Amino acid sequence: MENEENILGKEKIGKLIRKFSIPCIISLLVNSLYNIVDQIFIGWGVGYLGNGATNVVFPLTMICLAFALMFGDGTSSFLSLKLGEKKQKEAEKGVSSGVISSIIIAIILGVATLIFLPQLLTLFGCTDALREYALSYGGIIAIGLPFMMIGTTLNSIIRADGSPKFAMTSMVAGAILNVILDPIFIFVFEMGVEGAAIATVISQILTFTMNILYIRKFKSVHFDRTNFKYEFSTSRKIAMLGISSFITQMSIVIVMAVENNLLKKYGAESEFGSEIPITVFGIVMKISQILNSIIIGIAAGSQPILGYNYGAQKYDRVKKTLKIVLCVSLVISTIAFILFQTIPDKLILIFGNGDSKYIEFACLSFRTYLMLCIVNGIQIPSGIFFQAIGKSVKSALLSSSRQVLFLIPAMITFTSIFGIKGFLYSGPVADGLAFCISAILIAVEIRSLGNKTIKSNTLVDDTSTDNILTEHTIITVSREYGSGGRYVARLIADKLGIKFYDKDFVIKLAKETGLSEEYIEENEQKRTFGANLDNVVAGELSSSDELFIKESELIKKIAQKESAVIVGRCSDFILKDMDNVIKVFIYSNEENKVKRAIEFYGLDEENAKKEIKRIDKQRANHYKHYTGKEWKDSDNYDICINSDTFGVEKSAEIICDMLKSKTRV
Repeated sequence: MENEENILGKEKIGKLIRKFSIPCIISLLVNSLYNIVDQIFIGWGVGYLGNGATNVVFPLTMICLAFALMFGDGTSSFLSLKLGEKKQKEAEKGVSSGVISSIIIAIILGVATLIFLPQLLTLFGCTDALREYALSYGGIIAIGLPFMMIGTTLNSIIRADGSPKFAMTSMVAGAILNVILDPIFIFVFEMGVEGAAIATVISQILTFTMNILYIRKFKSVHFDRTNFKYEFSTSRKIAMLGISSFITQMSIVIVMAVENNLLKKYGAESEFGSEIPITVFGIVMKISQILNSIIIGIAAGSQPILGYNYGAQKYDRVKKTLKIVLCVSLVISTIAFILFQTIPDKLILIFGNGDSKYIEFACLSFRTYLMLCIVNGIQIPSGIFFQAIGKSVKSALLSSSRQVLFLIPAMITFTSIFGIKGFLYSGPVADGLAFCISAILIAVEIRSLGNKTIKSNTLVDDTSTDNILTEHTIITVSREYGSGGRYVARLIADKLGIKFYDKDFVIKLAKETGLSEEYIEENEQKRTFGANLDNVVAGELSSSDELFIKESELIKKIAQKESAVIVGRCSDFILKDMDNVIKVFIYSNEENKVKRAIEFYGLDEENAKKEIKRIDKQRANHYKHYTGKEWKDSDNYDICINSDTFGVEKSAEIICDMLKSKTRV
C-alpha cells in the first residue's frame, strides 16, 4: 500500500487518471451495453413496439440489480474492513453470508417476477399494444434474473478480492456473447423478442458461471463445506454497508416508473400516442447513459487520487486533479450535446426504423430533454469529488438532487400544464437546478482548499513514560462527551507513567499514513447516515471505513509495543482478543456534562446540550457500526465509573489503585 500511496502523491496526475479511470469506464460501459444491444437488434428485427416492451421490463432488472449491488458492494466493503483488521474468519463469514443472502433473494425475486409479471408490467407503464411483447420478453428475462443477481454480487466481491481484471473479463465475456447471440436468435431463428431475451439469459449465465468458478481461487479467504455458512447478523451488517447502492438503484426504478406512466397517460392525449414516447424515451435514456458512464468512470477513477492527496494535505494536487476531471468531462459532455442537437434522427435510427411521428418525437426528445446535458460534465463529477474527500452529506445531496429533488416534481408539474412536451421540459430544468447546486458547492470547496493551512505537529499529549507497572498493560477509555473522561484518562497515564494516546494518536497516524491531522480529525469516529451513502458509484469503502482500518492497525501496533492509555476509537473492541487490556467507560449525568462543556469548551447552555447529544450520538453510531454492540453497554467494559460520584481526580486514583493491585506494583 505504501508504494501505491507514494504513486498517488507523486506520479503525474494525468497518468494516474488514465490508470484508474479506463478500467472503470469499460466496466460501466459494458453494463450499459447489455440492454442497448438487445434494443438495437430488436428494433431491426421486431420494430419499435419490441423496444417499447423492453423499456417497461427494464425496471424489473433494475430492482434485482439493486439487491445484487447491496449484497455485492456491502460484502466487498465488509471483506476489506475485516481483512484490514486482520480478522480472517470474520472476513470468510462475511463473504459466505453475502453470497448466500444474494442467492436467497435472487430466487425469491425470480419466482415473484414470474408469478406477478402482468401486474408488475402494468405498474411500470405497459400499454395494451406493448403487453404481448413485454410478457414474452419479461417471462424469459425473469428466468435469468437469479443468474444475473448472483453473478453481479460475486463480481463486486471479486474486485474486492484483488482481481478487478477477472471481474471485468467475466462481464465483457457476457456482453460479447450477447452481441453474438442476439442476431442469431432474432434473425436466423426468427425468435423476435424471445430470442433477444434468451441471448441475454445465456450471456448472464456465462458471467455467473465464470464468477462461481472463481470462488475456489479467492486470494483473501478460503472456503470449504465447513465454513461456507449463513449468519443473519452478518448479513444484516453487509446490507447496511451496501444500502447506498440499493438506494441509488431503487431511485432509478422509481424515476422510470414515474416516467413510463406519465408518458403512457400524456402520450395517449397527444399526436404521438403512448407507445412512441415510451419507446423513444427509453432509447434516449440509454444513449445518454453511455455519456454518463464515461463521465462517472472518469470521476470514479479519480477517487483514490483525490482522497489520498486531500488526506495528505496536498491541496494543489487535489485542485489539479479536479480541474482535469472537470475539463475532460466537459469535453465529453460537449461532444454528446453536439451529437444530440445535430443528428438525433441518425442516433434513433441505430435502433431500427419508425414512421415520421417516431422520428419527430425522437428529435424532440434529444434536443429538448437533453438540452443541458453539457452540465453533466460538472454535476456528476462534483458528487463523486465530495465522496472522495469524505464529505458524504454533500455527495449524497448532489447524487440525489437531480433525480429525486428536481426531476420527478418537474415531470409531474410540467406534464400537467404542457402535456407530453412538458415532460421533455423537465430534463433541462432538473439539469440546470442540479448544476447550480453543484457549482456553488464546488466553488466554495475550492476556495476552502486554498485557505487551508497545515497544522503543527507538536506533540500536545506529552506524558511521562516512567512506567511503574510490572506488566505490559493497555487501558482503553471510552467516555461520554463532557464527562471529564479524557482528563481522567490523562491522569491515569500520568500516575502510571505510561504513554497517553488521544491527540498524539492523530499525529502518529498522520505520520504513518501520510494523511493530514486535519483530515483524520474531520473523519474519525463520525459514522453518520451520510457515511452510509459514501460509495454511491463503485461500492468502495467510505473515508470512515478506510480510516477505521488504519486506526485499528496502529492501535494494535501500539498495544504490542508499549503500555499505554488509549482514548476512544473502539480500542476496547479492537484489542478484545489481547491479554492485559483493561476497558474503562466514564459517564456522567446531564447537568454536570453541561457544566463541563460550558466551562472547558466555552459553550452556552443551549449549545452545550446540543453538542453533548450530537457527539454522543456520533460515538454511539460509530461504535455500533464497527462492533455490532451498544456503546454504553456495561458488558463491553471492565470498569464503568460515574465521574460525578468521586470527581475526575479521585476517579483516576481509584482506577489506578485497581490497576496497581492487579499488576502487583
